[in-house]
Amino acid sequence: MKQTKGFRHGRSKKERQAKDALLHAGAYAFAHRRDKKSHNRTLWNIKINAGARELGTTYSKLIDGLNKKQILIDRKILADLAENHPSTFAKVLETVK
Repeated sequence: MKQTKGFRHGRSKKERQAKDALLHAGAYAFAHRRDKKSHNRTLWNIKINAGARELGTTYSKLIDGLNKKQILIDRKILADLAENHPSTFAKVLETVK
């Protein structure tokens, strides 16, 4: 019952409903920990694409160029550069071209 504190309605007061709610909550938490990783990667790709398009190229051409030049910068870092440090992102883009 301690674990269901804060749940709404009978799910925090009644044992059977609390047990059922706790089982579902655990299953959702397990699944969504994996979904979060996919969601973050999608957001990073969107930010990189937006930054790349401002500088006259596309996401796929940028990633392909990075792979061909063997520049190992992950998408999380690229997204941060595109969003918060556009001048540095532009320099990375210039090395790819």
